[in-house]
Amino acid sequence: MAQLTYLDLAFIVGYMLLTLAVGLYFSSRASENVGEFFLSGRQLPWWIAGTGMVATTFAADTPLAVAGFVARNGIAGNWVWWTFVSGGMLTVFFFARLWRRANILTDLEFIELRYSGRAATFLRGFKAVYFGLFINAVIIGWVNLAMYKIIRIMTPGLNPELTIVGLVIFTAIYSGMSGLWGVSITDAVQFIIAMGGCIVLAILAVNSPAVTAAGGLKQALPAWMFDFFPTWSHNGTDISATGAYALPFASFAAMAFVQWWSSWYPGAEPGGGGYIAQRMMSAKDEKHSLLATLWFTIAHYCVRPWPWIIVGLVSLVMFPDLPADQKEDGFVHVMNAVLPPGLKGLLIAAFLAAYMSTLSTHLNWGTSYLINDFYKRFLKTGEDERHYVLVSRIVTAITAIFALYITFFVLQTITGAWEFIIQCGAGTGFVLIMRWFWWRLNAWSEITSMVAPIVAFTVISLFTKTTFPDSLFIIVAFTIVCTLAVTWLTPPTDRSRLESFYRTTRVGGILWKPVAKNLPDVVGDTGFPALFADWFFGIVLVYSVLFGTGKLIFGETMWALGYYAAAAVAGFMIWRDLSRRNWKTFE
Repeated sequence: MAQLTYLDLAFIVGYMLLTLAVGLYFSSRASENVGEFFLSGRQLPWWIAGTGMVATTFAADTPLAVAGFVARNGIAGNWVWWTFVSGGMLTVFFFARLWRRANILTDLEFIELRYSGRAATFLRGFKAVYFGLFINAVIIGWVNLAMYKIIRIMTPGLNPELTIVGLVIFTAIYSGMSGLWGVSITDAVQFIIAMGGCIVLAILAVNSPAVTAAGGLKQALPAWMFDFFPTWSHNGTDISATGAYALPFASFAAMAFVQWWSSWYPGAEPGGGGYIAQRMMSAKDEKHSLLATLWFTIAHYCVRPWPWIIVGLVSLVMFPDLPADQKEDGFVHVMNAVLPPGLKGLLIAAFLAAYMSTLSTHLNWGTSYLINDFYKRFLKTGEDERHYVLVSRIVTAITAIFALYITFFVLQTITGAWEFIIQCGAGTGFVLIMRWFWWRLNAWSEITSMVAPIVAFTVISLFTKTTFPDSLFIIVAFTIVCTLAVTWLTPPTDRSRLESFYRTTRVGGILWKPVAKNLPDVVGDTGFPALFADWFFGIVLVYSVLFGTGKLIFGETMWALGYYAAAAVAGFMIWRDLSRRNWKTFE
């Protein structure tokens, strides 16, 4: 604690008190029923719901991970996550309205809305425990690991293990008290603090003596570090003879054309899901749900990353000798080196905000699965609402304790957990998307899509030398083939369940014709060409703003104006379609 002044501590304590005050303020409202506790009574405006999504994905590990990508492979190294833009825009225009229209409490409740039989019952209960407790604990665990690094480097006088335990307990208390209302409001505040802190850090870092003495970043680092696209190679991912980040086209294609729709990943689920679906379902109506997801996608890719990228580049100038496996730590070392008293406390508060917004959302989301889709569905079906809220608060604490166990006794590296989840969910996205638009898929299809990638990943790991991302082609193909085979070998969902689902969601499309023909009074959605156009323009909008901002930062004004012009055209086309749309029928 010797490195922190009283001004630093004032920022940190002030942030903690503000967070606790919000939790206390919304505690009575969250106690009313599980709809208030998990979905804010379905009354969130788009800007609160969307900002909550951004804040949740702005975890303590995210700036470090991005800085690590940049330090190892230049700006182009970010394509490992930039490729998810296509999936994000698919969620915006095709799924946000459907999730809100389904009128369910969790995305797992969708399973028994869409499927029938014992397989559907099993699938819902299994996913509630598997994702709500185990996968959720792994995600919280890797976020804890990142915060552990920050505490260890920034405040060497503190015991990092005890500090993490204290932070988890504190977050569990306020998220357990306030429910999603409190979590959402604190998310908005936390995002402003975290984003503002990172911008201040980037400005101080790029103007630090080490960088200015070298003549600036562009003089201090090789030109290839500033390329927005990787160089194509033919012999595997490596650093080419010129030093540039070289990536086989097949590997880039796996990420750009396969990963975004095929792989399950928290915050980027194909078709939306998890806490993203939770925020969409908590919005006021379908329009607010779509706008919330659109704002999230734009902010996620265009607003957040450039301060992290700049700090990652600065870390190479200031700490060039960091080993490859410690490049992520360069972000924290830059913080420690350039921040004066007071601002160091502000940045620690910013990272606490990023960390706690992710933690609180995951605790609330995971608990929603365990209560609504397991406890209430299978164990206690007839209790009053206050009982379920009370149990929700207890389960929030249990989930937090289990996540601490995973953090300290199971996880070894953040990267290892990330690659494991990506590959073991490869191919699952096919079902998560098509279950909305094709009547023939059933519960066994979705079960198969969960099991098949794990089998394929295991075989590839044990018996081949194929590595990520090339392994995605094999895993996805195997998963889809197995899923389609099981779909045709098992009976379809009961006709009455399919008709009820279609009547509720009015999803429309030619793949629902066998069901829709029996429901002449239900008008399904028909505006799919416009949705595909919006999807395309949405992708153009995000990449144009992302690259235009980068060009502007590095002084390439004409390129920046060209990108911004393309963004303006794309944004206008989206606005024109949304402004003339009938939101009640979405035609």
